[in-house]
Amino acid sequence: MDIFSIFTLMGGLAFFLYGMIVMSSGLEKIAGGKMEKLLEQLTSNPFKGFLVGIAMTVAVQSSSAVTVMLVGFVNSGIMKLAQTVSIIIGSNVGTTVTSWILSLSGIQSTNFFLRLLKPESFSPILALIGVILYMTSSSKYSRRKPVGTFLIGFAILMFGMGLMSSSMAPLANDPRFTKVLTLFTNPFLGLFVGLVITMIIQSSAASVGMLQALSLTGSISYVVAIPIIAGQHIGTCITAVLSSIGVNTNAKRVAAVHVTFNVIGAVIFLTVFELWLHFVGKPLQDAANPFGIAVVHTIFSVLAAFCLFPFRKTLEKISYMVVKDSAEEKEVIIDERLLNTPSIAISQCYKTTGVMAKLTRENLVMSVRMLKQYNPKISEIVNKNEARIDKYQDVLEGFLQKLSAKDLTEEDSNKISQLILSISDFEKIADHSTHILQIADTMHRKEWTFPQETVEELKKVVNAVKEVFDITVKAFVYNNISMAHEIEPFEQVIDDISYNAKKNHISRVKKDRSHIKRGFAYAEVLNDLERISDHCSNISTNLIQSASGSIPRHVLKNRLKEEDVTGFSQDLEKFKKDYAVELIKY
Repeated sequence: MDIFSIFTLMGGLAFFLYGMIVMSSGLEKIAGGKMEKLLEQLTSNPFKGFLVGIAMTVAVQSSSAVTVMLVGFVNSGIMKLAQTVSIIIGSNVGTTVTSWILSLSGIQSTNFFLRLLKPESFSPILALIGVILYMTSSSKYSRRKPVGTFLIGFAILMFGMGLMSSSMAPLANDPRFTKVLTLFTNPFLGLFVGLVITMIIQSSAASVGMLQALSLTGSISYVVAIPIIAGQHIGTCITAVLSSIGVNTNAKRVAAVHVTFNVIGAVIFLTVFELWLHFVGKPLQDAANPFGIAVVHTIFSVLAAFCLFPFRKTLEKISYMVVKDSAEEKEVIIDERLLNTPSIAISQCYKTTGVMAKLTRENLVMSVRMLKQYNPKISEIVNKNEARIDKYQDVLEGFLQKLSAKDLTEEDSNKISQLILSISDFEKIADHSTHILQIADTMHRKEWTFPQETVEELKKVVNAVKEVFDITVKAFVYNNISMAHEIEPFEQVIDDISYNAKKNHISRVKKDRSHIKRGFAYAEVLNDLERISDHCSNISTNLIQSASGSIPRHVLKNRLKEEDVTGFSQDLEKFKKDYAVELIKY
């Protein structure tokens, strides 16, 4: 093996890693919202979590990438540590898929159909199809493009595998190499080599691929290969460990669970290996091949999962012992590690915006309550919440701007636009709530109170606004288009009852001039409530636009009223009946 073979090996590894990145990107776009829905279906059921772990790893082709995602989820407070344990176990099983694909390179036969199964036979065809799909995609958002990207990535990956195999072919007849391999019969040395190589390239799939390429020389036995595979499983943890730098304590524990699982798995696996070697021995002296390495890789993952799945709580407890509680924890709104998986990142942005919306509702309820009974402690809570809401807006909008620069599907691009608009509307609702608090503060200082008849009218407007806001939040969080259609007629009713309440107040002022000093405060509160319902209408229209295409907002609102396809008139009459403010005559 000369210097040029080493160059070929390095180039093959580079193609392999790049192909995996391209293939993963294509797969993630093909999956799109499906990965997002898969995560939404995640419950406290550990077996479902295990299956989700397998599915996510098959989709992104990397258990390390899945663990990095989980670190981001826990760091953002989106998931709990306990939920991630079964996913991590499942991801270690899911990562074996790559080794099975790569094992096809070891097929040796003159049969046409068997030869067709060899990646070197079909990957050029897939590359051609992929390039055609990529080049003929009509737009950036065409569904052809991610499929073409996936096929091109797969072909590049297999080409890299082929280069690595060809660079190692001369080693088969090199006595010096055979002598070096005898050193690896020491399981601890093999473990160390597998660990170090995988830590350097930060991909167990690539490391296993290199081992499979090496096995094609026929010089490596299972006695040598098995400890290296165990080391590869531990070495792949380095990515998760690096990703846990600078995150909160629970996010660090995700990486600790990943490391603990693989270390204990390696101990179990090597113990079984040594017992087998001691009592049976002979078959493990045979030369390894790509198929056999895929089998060993799978046995390791399945054996570790089978042994440790019942001890999920123990793995969690060990992580608490390894990573102690920190005295100071900073709130992480959303983790930038999620930028690498756009569809999942968008899903988490929806959930995080939902948290922001709930804070906004708390402020609305507390601010309105302060008009009746002022409490300085509540005022302090509202102001703190307002600061948090502003921070949520800044972080989410900055994150979404970065995300919009990624290569996105049309669906994901539309969701980002809708999210940015909705986040702005939620923040403005919070601003109006804070303004109501300021009015309450002024009334408290000047010892103003609203007359009873004014309070009763205001209560109807407030209840209507709270209900429309609750419907808005539910429609947004659950992407419920049917519920979103209810908001526009509700907003129209709020405009009407606010108008009537203002006219009634003018009538009271004409009758009793003492109402004047409180009149401006009352009118401002009604204006704030009206504007809140307007922003709810904007959010609902954003949702409907996202589902129905890029129809201009004013056109869409008019269409909802004129065509009445969603029961607009019926909803309008119902809400009028429930919240009517009757005009008074003096």
